[in-house]
Amino acid sequence: MSVEREEDVKITLKFKALAAASLVMLASAAQAEWAPKGNISLQIGFGAGGSTDTIGRVVAKVMKEQTGWNVIAENKPGGGGIAMFTGIANRPADGSVIGLGVSMPILVNLVNRPEKLKFNLDSFDYLGTATRAQLALIARSDAPFDDVAGLVDYAKANDAPVAFDAKPQELAMRFVMAQSGAEFQFLSTKGGAENAKLVLGGQAIAAFEAGEHIPFLEAGEIKMIASMNNSRHNYAPDTPTLQEQGYDIYVDPVFFFATTAGTPDDAREALTEALAAALESDTVKDVVLNTLKSPIHNMGPDGTENMMRDGVTNVGALFAN
Repeated sequence: MSVEREEDVKITLKFKALAAASLVMLASAAQAEWAPKGNISLQIGFGAGGSTDTIGRVVAKVMKEQTGWNVIAENKPGGGGIAMFTGIANRPADGSVIGLGVSMPILVNLVNRPEKLKFNLDSFDYLGTATRAQLALIARSDAPFDDVAGLVDYAKANDAPVAFDAKPQELAMRFVMAQSGAEFQFLSTKGGAENAKLVLGGQAIAAFEAGEHIPFLEAGEIKMIASMNNSRHNYAPDTPTLQEQGYDIYVDPVFFFATTAGTPDDAREALTEALAAALESDTVKDVVLNTLKSPIHNMGPDGTENMMRDGVTNVGALFAN
């Protein structure tokens, strides 16, 4: 490495260190202005052992270390986060609780049965996001197509079973069917590992994956047909999104944090800064990357709220077909 290159790397590392230190200082400053009167409950909308639980627990641990607050991770499973957010929406707005959920289950329920829910998008103050699950549409490397247009042409002339493990994935492909005139057959599975097995074994011509496929991608056994998110994936920057390939729809599961609407400004700002600092820590970055194969992506309060509001429109389009 040249001397100039080494110096550039040193400067870059210094800037990163300063940025991380600044976030910790902001969290400390926020703590000085506001501190919880008791414990902070970081509630996780799913049971123990899953990816959301893993992320929630490490965020709670790092927040506690950085702020000195007693942040306790608690599992509140039920309805893909519905039970947890119902409780948060209907409690005092005192800054003592943070909810960690995944956007898609909440958005699907808000679109399909809003009258059954005891909350809406206005029931929360949004604090930030941890990351998004990078959802891919994949095929075996020897499949006779390389993009969605090729998959559509194939499906018009052949049986085209597609494996999926969540309803929005099926709905996205039904949207493609409605727009293109192609016909897919759907194989419902229990997860990405089964989806990859079906593709590699030839039982499915395409499938959805959220990271489990990366070793097969690196080995050249499968190829990525599209990013199903509203942006390209960091590990496959040359693979366009479904939207870029002509279908104005996406499936974008985002891990987001929110608290009760009406939380006092000083408490809300302190929680936002403490979360941001925790998410910038190497500990949380490593856990998120290892768990979801995705980098940290914190949209901040406004970006998180906009993501949810735009998501209602997008999910509504999914169910319209």
